[in-house]
Amino acid sequence: MLMRTDPFRDLDRLAESVFGTAAHPAVMPMDAYRADDTFVIHLDLPGVDSDSIDLTVERSVLTVHAERKRPSDDDDAERVVGERTYGTFSRQMFLGDTLDVDELEADYTDGVLTIRIPVAEQAKPRRIEIAHGEGKRQLDEKISA
Repeated sequence: MLMRTDPFRDLDRLAESVFGTAAHPAVMPMDAYRADDTFVIHLDLPGVDSDSIDLTVERSVLTVHAERKRPSDDDDAERVVGERTYGTFSRQMFLGDTLDVDELEADYTDGVLTIRIPVAEQAKPRRIEIAHGEGKRQLDEKISA
């Protein structure tokens, strides 16, 4: 059996996974948690212009697209170190039916996009009253054997 190996292809795959391509954008780091009756998502987008952030909800999918452009004065300069990523970033999150996406709020401060989605009223825990009447045993009675 004949196998061809291309050591540079592995390097290309690694670069694509870190930096992304136009077809497959890089992923942005995220934290998500529930605080009381709100689901909170923090996405790190340092150096991204707020006008380049696109936030959409379609059905139960929240999609965030953002672009960080290389500074224009950087084109003519001799690069000594180049570790920052530029280009398109994208992230999709599948939201449960328990969230009220109509009340979604987003804020972009200090390079962090914060998305707050309230929990829908029908999904919040609620106390159920138990009725008892004549001939019915109360719940706190012990069952006699």
